[in-house]
Amino acid sequence: MYSAILEEIGLSPNEAKIYETLLSTGESSVTLISDKAHVHRRNIYDAISRLIEKGLVFPIFQKGENRYQAVQPEKLLELVKQKETKLKGILPKLKDLYDDEPTESAAYIYKGLEGYKHYRMDLLRNESEAFFLGAKGLWRSPAIDETFRKMYIEPFNQRKTLYKVLFDPRIPEILPEAIKDVKGQWKVLPKGYETQGVVDIFGDYVVTFTSVGVGNIGEDATLFVMKNKELAETYKTWFRMIWDMLPEKKKK
Repeated sequence: MYSAILEEIGLSPNEAKIYETLLSTGESSVTLISDKAHVHRRNIYDAISRLIEKGLVFPIFQKGENRYQAVQPEKLLELVKQKETKLKGILPKLKDLYDDEPTESAAYIYKGLEGYKHYRMDLLRNESEAFFLGAKGLWRSPAIDETFRKMYIEPFNQRKTLYKVLFDPRIPEILPEAIKDVKGQWKVLPKGYETQGVVDIFGDYVVTFTSVGVGNIGEDATLFVMKNKELAETYKTWFRMIWDMLPEKKKK
């Protein structure tokens, strides 16, 4: 029932099945564990040994077949905290490696919702001006949770760095709240210029989105990320041309 979540925090599939089984059955033999957890007996011993090393299971030695019992589930939180502490310890060095010698030119692809989250992290790390062409309010996608909004989307809106947004023509009717989110300057593209794509330019990056809808980035979305200073400057020039050609938005 909970094995998938246990796997997400670092247990192997067999470890997760065995630990959950021991929580419900209590003190058990390998034979009983194998039967209840649906794990072959020959795989039980290695998995239990790892669970013992992690402090999640302890053995009960006795004549004949040894028995095993799970510790309190609170131990799982302790394991997660230990991993977080270790990661925090090396994070500064990892960031140094990341920032040490930035690549002048690069190209790679992000996919789906997780790809969009990686993109937002890149965007927040970059302190230079940003331009968004054909914007569709993707930050309001239903699948984006509040934790991610608070960590990566709201901080971007609050910073003072210049950014300009050219919205997709459908935004005022379908998702007007996206316009209210924008703290920078914005305009709306004329009707007839609706697309399934978006182009974002910031720093030396040009990010092209495909297969996205208004306020919705699904698993079919693809983000083509290109890092090249000359290319980025070219796109910024084209953006400014479109911006300058559009009339100023009317004040209500």
